[in-house]
Amino acid sequence: MRPLADSLLSQTSLVDVVRPCWVSALEPFNGTWHLSEKQKPCGQFDAIVIAHNGKCANRLLAASGLPLIAKQMKRLELSSIWALLAAFEDPLPTALNAASLPFEGAFVKGVESVSWMANNTKKLLASDSGPQCWTFFSTATFGKQNKVPQESIPNATTEKVKEAMLEGVEKALGLSKSSLKKPFYTKLQLWGAALPTNTPGIPCFFDPRGRAGICGDWLLGSSLEAAALSGIALADQIADYFEQGGPCSDEFAVGLHDEYKPLEGHDIGQFPGLESIDQITNVPALTLAT
Repeated sequence: MRPLADSLLSQTSLVDVVRPCWVSALEPFNGTWHLSEKQKPCGQFDAIVIAHNGKCANRLLAASGLPLIAKQMKRLELSSIWALLAAFEDPLPTALNAASLPFEGAFVKGVESVSWMANNTKKLLASDSGPQCWTFFSTATFGKQNKVPQESIPNATTEKVKEAMLEGVEKALGLSKSSLKKPFYTKLQLWGAALPTNTPGIPCFFDPRGRAGICGDWLLGSSLEAAALSGIALADQIADYFEQGGPCSDEFAVGLHDEYKPLEGHDIGQFPGLESIDQITNVPALTLAT
């Protein structure tokens, strides 16, 4: 996804990217924000944006003097999902009744260990022959049942989860058990703070008194489109705030008291345009069976 950011940066001189840079503390001082990493100054700014969630964001906000934003962030509940990268010598086979319907990505239903599968090779190569590298995501339920500390995954858990997910791939493809050839390379990772299970359903948070905002894909549905819309909404809000002279008026506040609601949708995200039963019915579906 990096080329997207690189392309945006190439079109403007208004953005100064500093990396590597890890901010460990936010301190308000005389109407500005002082950022630092282990007491090493990282600069002074008129406003701050946190485009992150989970434990890291919560730790950063805990001592920031932004109680309303910190409280809202702590209400967020995140699922855990296993991600398996697997490389196969040949293209993945499918059941005979699906031979004429090749696919590059698919939502998977009815299989507990797999919720999404995508052919990474197709992003770069057009050939239908030769090795292929696939990414498989588990369901949130499977992730919760097999959750371990993601910094130190036991070998036994790695083998158990990998085997279960590959069996799920077989089932999703309509193949008989143990008929899928073993991948020649695999990489398994637990996405401990993956996708939200609840949301305030608004594009961003903004605290005009603290000159701080929150944006992210999780606010609108955990998709690339949601991420872009959230960032644009917060940028517009901050611009409007400073155009008015930076008042402390709550008129510019967004989302500081909004309630969270359970999030419905697919395990790997919610996608605009698929909300109604009629629309879902019209989405191409492929049922594979042995």
